[in-house]
Order: sequence, then C-alpha cells, then structure tokens
Amino acid sequence: MVTQKQAEEAIVTNYGEMEVEARDTHDTSDGSSMKGAIKSFFWHGGSVYDAWFSCASNQVAQVLLTLPYSFSQLGMASGIVFQIFYGIMGSWTAYLISVLYVEYRTRKEKENVRFKNHVIQWFEVLDGLLGPYWKAIGLAFNCTFLLFGSVIQLIGCASNIYYIDDHLDKRTWTYIFGACCATTVFIPSFHNYRIWSFIGLGMTTYTAWYMTIAAAVHGQVENVEHSAPTKMVLYFTGATNILYTFGGHAVTVEIMHAMWKPQKFKYIYLLATLYVFTLTLPSAISVYWAFGDELLNHANAFALLPKSVFRDIAVILMLIHQFITFGFACTPLYFVWEKVIGMHDTKSIFLRALARLPVVIPIWFLAIIFPFFGPINSAVGALLVSFTVYIIPAMAHMCTFRTALARQNSIEKPPFFLPSWAGMYILNIFIVGWVAIVGFGFGGWASVTNFVQQVGTFGLFAKCYQCPPRVLPLATGVPTMSPKLHALPPHHKG
Repeated sequence: MVTQKQAEEAIVTNYGEMEVEARDTHDTSDGSSMKGAIKSFFWHGGSVYDAWFSCASNQVAQVLLTLPYSFSQLGMASGIVFQIFYGIMGSWTAYLISVLYVEYRTRKEKENVRFKNHVIQWFEVLDGLLGPYWKAIGLAFNCTFLLFGSVIQLIGCASNIYYIDDHLDKRTWTYIFGACCATTVFIPSFHNYRIWSFIGLGMTTYTAWYMTIAAAVHGQVENVEHSAPTKMVLYFTGATNILYTFGGHAVTVEIMHAMWKPQKFKYIYLLATLYVFTLTLPSAISVYWAFGDELLNHANAFALLPKSVFRDIAVILMLIHQFITFGFACTPLYFVWEKVIGMHDTKSIFLRALARLPVVIPIWFLAIIFPFFGPINSAVGALLVSFTVYIIPAMAHMCTFRTALARQNSIEKPPFFLPSWAGMYILNIFIVGWVAIVGFGFGGWASVTNFVQQVGTFGLFAKCYQCPPRVLPLATGVPTMSPKLHALPPHHKG
C-alpha cells in the first residue's frame, strides 16, 4: 500500500514534470528574448496568483448589479446573512471539487496517463472516480449551467450599454454584443486568461466601489421604504440569486488544470470569496439603503444611480468584464464540443476557433428569446447551480470516499479545521439537504413563478425588457407614452 507521504511526493514530481512541459511548450525558440518574456507574462498564466485572479474575477460579474435588487426582495439582514452563508458554503464545495480533481489526476498519473494536450473537466473527474452515470449527470448540469451563464452575460451587456446609448433597443444591442463575444473562440484555454483576469477584477472593483460611493453621495430618496421581506416568492427569488452569485464552480476544474501545480488550489476559492465580500456587501448595502423598495422595479442598479461620467465609466468597464466572463463560461463548453468532434488535440488556433463557432449560436439565440435580466439569474441559480455547485460535489465526495479503504488511501485528508471524516460527512449531508430543500425546492418554485410572470408580462423575444417608457410626440404636439410600456404592472417596470 502506498503511504500518503509517498503519494504526495509522486504528485509533486508529476506536477513538476507537467509544469516544465507546459512552460517548454509555451516558450519561444529564443527563451531569453524580450518578446518571449512579454508574451509569457501576458498570455501564459499558471501560478497560484493567476488562479486567485481567475476565481475572484469570474465569481462576481454582472450579478454585482443585481444584488441590490436581491436585497430589496430579502431585506437588509437576510441579504447580508445569505451572502456570507452561501459564500462560505460555495468555498467548501469548491474545496471538495479540488480534492476530487487531485484524487482523479493522481490515479491517472499512476497509470502513466499524461494531459499535455488534454484539459481535464469536471465530468471526466466524475467518470474516473464514480462511473458513467455520474459523468452523464455532471455533463448535463455543468453544460446547461455554463450555457445559460453565457446567455446571462449577453443579456447583461445589452442591459448595461442601454444606459449609455438608448438609441438602439436592447435586442439590437444583444445582436451586436453576441458578435463581439464570439471572438472568445480565439482564446485557447484558461492559461491564456492571465491579463484578462487581472483587468477584469480591477473593473469589478471599480464598479463596486463606484456603486457604494455614488449611493452614499446620492443619499436616500424621498420617503424611502425598506419593506422587504413581503412575499415568499420575492424572498426565495432573491435568495437563489445570491446562491448563483457564489456559484462559479462550473469552471473550477479547468482553472485548476491551468495551474502549474494544481494541488495548491485548495484554499484559493475561499480567499477569492473573502475579497469578493469586500465588493458585494458594501455596494448592495449602500444602494439598497439609498433606494429601498424602488429596486423591486429595477433589476439593474445602473437604472437608479444618477447619470455621470463615473457611471458611464462603470458601465463601459462592466461591458468589457462581461466579455471576459463570457469567455470564462464558454471555454469549458468549447472544450466539450472539441472533444465531441475530435478537435481538442488540434494545435491550430484558427481551426479550433472555427470549430467552436457553433457553440456561440444557441447562446446568442437564447439571449434574444429570454432577455429577462434578474429573474433568469434566480432561475439558473435554483435549477442548475444548486446541483452543479453544491449538491453534486458534496454527494460525489461522500460516494468517492464511502469505504474505509478509499479514505485510508485518499491523497487529501480532511482539513485541519475539520479533522474527521465523520465531520465532513455531516457537513456534506447538511449542504445537500439545505440546498435541495431551500435552494432547489423553495427557490425553484419562486424563481420559476417569477420567470413565468416576466414571460407573461413582456412575452418572448422582448424588444426592450424593463426599458423606461418613451415619450412619443403626437401631431398636436402633446407628448404621450407608448401604451404598451405604460401598461406595465407594478414590480415589472423599468
């Protein structure tokens, strides 16, 4: 039997070889050249810091603008508690995914399997550890989640740019940004997101603190009310949106695989989440404090913040960040598609880009059909994130280490703060039960109910979802509002 120390030494050796292979693959013919050094600095990332930037940048994007909306549904106290609770829970399940990845990769390394031109994905980890049925479940949930995650980014792009230029409706903006985001097919893998992750986190940091300061400077609106929670549908819709906020695990395995030494990933997601708290909590609290119940009618915080050059900068930065996040969400889908059509080992960037284009088309189409900013976040959180991010990792960990022999031979032992296997099982069972009942059960009911209401109000292929009523001149010179927009019911207006 191989001891834990021997196994860990084998991992370090194998990962060290992979690090050298990867760096050699990316080096230029003249390793000392300035051109090669610059390219390596901006293009080839695989350090612990790269992984941290990727996790933090990917974790909070467009959802940053919907958290004040969630607070208006939940209330201040529940909004803060749910953010901290789901942030910690999400960090734990990301830790479980990293443990399962290391376990799977170590077993394959012992079989002399190398992954020089192959990116390991979550469904392959499930397949290697638990069999084809788990693979099918993981593949279905993960791909569907990533698909709609990409859809949300396109919807968010159209929603944001509309607050700078409303000469075009949101549907037209979706066409435009769909074409722009399709250029992500040229980014080979998560190794190549080094500079994008760094820039993206800077953009969300600016936006979060702009929201915080702008709301504080603006002050509370006249007769502001903070009546939440008032309805169960709204309460659980807001809760599932926060569940979605801290559910960026669909790309965790791909981020780990892009690291030179993936075994160092264990606590990176938690550290990223702690930083994200410094962005999400102040911004959501201050905007909800300033505008209160008015947020119930505005899923995007930009709709209420006063127009200024600082707001326009925030909008532009979020647009660029959404392009980056679209790439994060789509890249695993690109990998799956490449493996299906046998193009994953192809070294030509242009051939792979051409092969990836069919993945973008359905995302583009779905963003045009369901442009419901805010409600779609909650629906995805309840129906997809609940399983992909929380339930499946917890159950997979319990099933992988269900026997005494598996626990004895495991590469990663229980963490120092929970040193017993029994404690890990109790925590995992709690997560499965909580998310199944509160997240998927109540959250699914609430988010689907809200989503159906949006479809009933605006219809599919809505041209300009939650746009403010336009003033249309009559022949007499007396202005009037568009009758269709004027007739919107409360809690659904722009």
